[in-house]
Amino acid sequence: MRQRRYPSDTTNAEWALIEPLLPTPACDTTAGGRPEKHPRREIVDAIRYVVDTGCKWRALPADYPPWRTVWGFMARWAAAGIIGQIRDDLAGRIRREMGKGPRAVATVIDSQSVKAAETVGKDSRGYDAGKKINGRKRHMVVDTRGLPLLVMVTPASLTDRDAAREVLFRLRLMHPEITIVWADSAYAGKLVDWAKKHLNLTLKTVSRPKDASGFIVLPRRWVVERSLAWMMHARRHARDYERLVQHSETLITWAAITLMTKRLARKGPTTWSKKPKFTADVLPEQAF
Repeated sequence: MRQRRYPSDTTNAEWALIEPLLPTPACDTTAGGRPEKHPRREIVDAIRYVVDTGCKWRALPADYPPWRTVWGFMARWAAAGIIGQIRDDLAGRIRREMGKGPRAVATVIDSQSVKAAETVGKDSRGYDAGKKINGRKRHMVVDTRGLPLLVMVTPASLTDRDAAREVLFRLRLMHPEITIVWADSAYAGKLVDWAKKHLNLTLKTVSRPKDASGFIVLPRRWVVERSLAWMMHARRHARDYERLVQHSETLITWAAITLMTKRLARKGPTTWSKKPKFTADVLPEQAF
C-alpha cells in the first residue's frame, strides 16, 4: 500500500465505511477472474484526489495507479450504479445518527449553472441567458438535512421547469417513499399539477418576499443552496470538464460521498450546523 500523503486520501475509518459497499472483485466470485493489480483503496484515493484538486486525469501523481485504470474503475462503478448505492447507504447512516429514519420523505430541489471547459461538446452544453453562463446546469435534490439524493446534469439552456420533469421522474423511481418536494418559483406553474397527477408528488414553491431587499435566507431553499456550496468545495466542480454528463454526475456524487465519510468518521456524535430561525407558519425540520 502507498503511503497516505494527500489531504484527500481516505483515513482508516473512512475506508472501513467505503470498502464493504464496493462490488466483490471478480477473482472472489464463483465465475472467477483475474486478481486486481492495484488495491481498491488506492483507486478510491485517486478518484478523490481528482475531485478534490481538480487536476487532469493524466496528471495523477505517480504514486497512484495509472490514470486509465483509475478512470476505468470510476466509469464501471458509475455504470453499474455502485456510486449511487454508496451515496444512499452513507446518507441513511447519517440520518439514523441524527435520530431520523434512513429514508427521507421530504426533499428540496434546485439547480446551479456552471461554465464548461473546451472538453465539453456542444451537444451537452448550452447558454443560460438568466445567469449569462455558457456551460451546463446541475440539478440537485437533497433531503431536509442537505444530504444529496439525486444529481442530474443538463445543458445550461434547459430551463429548471423542463428539466424537473426528468429529475422528479428519476426521483420517484429511486425513492418511492418521498411525498413532498420544495422548490423556488422557477418550478411553479403546470409542473405542480403534472407532478401531483403523474408522480403523486406534492411540489411546493417557496417565493422570495416582495418587499425583501438584498440577501435573505429563505425557508427550505437554503438547505439545497448550502449543499451546492458544499459540492463547490471540490475544485473539480468549479467548472465542468467531463465529456459525458454521466461522468459529471458521478464526480459530483463522489464529492458528496467524501463529505459524508468525513462526517461519519469524526470522533464523537455527528453534529450539524444550526438552522436559521423561520416564522411560526413554516413546518419544523423535526417533522420530517
